[in-house]
Amino acid sequence: MERPAHHGKRRFRNLARIDRGGLDVLVPFLARRLAGFFRNRPGAPPRVWNDGAFLRENARHSDPTVTWIGHSTVLVQMDHRTFLTDPIWSETPFPVSFVGPKRFAPPALTLEALPPIDFVLVSHNHYDHLDLPTLRWLVATGTRVFVPLGDAGWLRAARIGPVEELDWWERREVAGLEIHCVPAQHWSGRRLTDDCASLWSGWVVTGPTRRFYFAGDSGYFPGFREIGAQLGPFGLAAMPIGGYDPPRMMRPVHLDPEEAVQAGLEVGAERILGIHYGTFDLTDEPLDEAPRRFHAEGARRGIAPERLWTPPLGETLLW
Repeated sequence: MERPAHHGKRRFRNLARIDRGGLDVLVPFLARRLAGFFRNRPGAPPRVWNDGAFLRENARHSDPTVTWIGHSTVLVQMDHRTFLTDPIWSETPFPVSFVGPKRFAPPALTLEALPPIDFVLVSHNHYDHLDLPTLRWLVATGTRVFVPLGDAGWLRAARIGPVEELDWWERREVAGLEIHCVPAQHWSGRRLTDDCASLWSGWVVTGPTRRFYFAGDSGYFPGFREIGAQLGPFGLAAMPIGGYDPPRMMRPVHLDPEEAVQAGLEVGAERILGIHYGTFDLTDEPLDEAPRRFHAEGARRGIAPERLWTPPLGETLLW
C-alpha cells in the first residue's frame, strides 16, 4: 500500500513544511522560560467552585454539557457518555516537577469529584497533554484511552491500559458514539531524540444528537476545512487560543486567537470554546491576553458573543 503523506520512513511529518526558527529564537525563549520558574504572573483564568455533583447526576441523563478543567482538559457530556480531552491534573507538565513550568490555575474539579469517564482522547505526547499520573488514575477507574499512532508504548511502559492507537481519519465506535482521529499541524516528542516519532492529531466525536470537535494543538492549516467538510458541522469546537508568542517559533504549530476563530468557522462550529491558555507558564504572551483577543476578533467579524466561549474554570455550560 502507498504510504500516507504524513508517514515518513521513521518519523511522522506535517503536510506542509514548517519553520520554527533557529537557535537565535530557541535559546532566548528557553532563558525566559527558565526565569519564569521563579516568578509569579498575573492573569490566570477565574475559577468557580464545582463539586461535580451535577455532572455525576447528569451522567445518567446526559444533557449536553462542557466544563473547562484547565489548559486543554475539557470534560464533555453528550449522548449518555462522558469523556475528557488531554487530561492533566499534575502540578507541572514536565517529568521533573521542581524545574517544570508553573501551574497558575488549579484543576477546576478534583479527580475524585469527576463523574465516571467513559474514555479519554489524547492529542499528542507533549507533557502538558499526555500526563501519565492522571491517565493512570483514570484507567484504574475503568476509563479507555485513545491516542495517535506511536503513543501507546508510553502508556504500556507505565502499565496504563487499555489504550488504542489511531491514525488520521481512522475511527472507532464506543457505546453508540463514533470517535474519529483527524489531522493537525503540530509535532511530538518527550525526549531529545524522539522528535516526531509519534503522531499528533485532533479528535471528532459524533453521536445521535451532538457533534464535538477537539483541535488538540495545531497551527493554522487547510485541514480545518477538510475536517469540516467530512465530519462537520459541529455543535461545539474546543479550539486552542494561547501559546502563540514568540510568533516565529509558535505560529506554525499553535493557533493565535484570531486564527482560532477562523479555524472554528471553517470546521463549521456553532459554538467555539477557547482553551489552552492561562493555566501553565509555557509561552511569552500575558496569561489573560488570548481570551481578550479571541472576543475582540469575534466582535470585529460580527459574530454573536454567545457563539464564542471563554468561561471560568469549572463552569458547566449546556450546548
